[in-house]
Amino acid sequence: MSQSLVKILVHIVFSTKNRADLTLPETEDGLYRYISGIVEGNKAKLIIANGTMDHSHFLVSLGRNDVSELIGDMKRGSSNWAKKNGIPSLYWQRGYGAFSIGQSQVQAVSRYIRDQKKHHKSQTYQDAQNMRWNSMNGIAGINVRRFQRRNLFVCWS
Repeated sequence: MSQSLVKILVHIVFSTKNRADLTLPETEDGLYRYISGIVEGNKAKLIIANGTMDHSHFLVSLGRNDVSELIGDMKRGSSNWAKKNGIPSLYWQRGYGAFSIGQSQVQAVSRYIRDQKKHHKSQTYQDAQNMRWNSMNGIAGINVRRFQRRNLFVCWS
């Protein structure tokens, strides 16, 4: 085969700096459209984006992209867009989550991302992260804390 074909589906999550409520309902549509352009400019495809005022979720189909470079471009570009569009204090936290999924999970993950606002009315972001991390690692009944400085996940019973 003389060509390289790559399709990697990734659920990306990142939050605003200090978890501040900065992704406002009146500007989030424009913000997500702009981020979609950044993703497409990186030869990837944004399938769905949504979130709450303090964090955002993205389902992206990557080609031969470096996920950390893509996320860096998404954060940097969207912060610059925000400053020009009435959200001068929008900065993103340094860390992020990037979780690969299978094609059979696209519908469920898309639904989860679509329903973020409803989901977080009944569950905090930290609780959701704990459940996601635990389910990915087959762990039950363990608390997970992320240390922001080093982006480490630490588990204890």
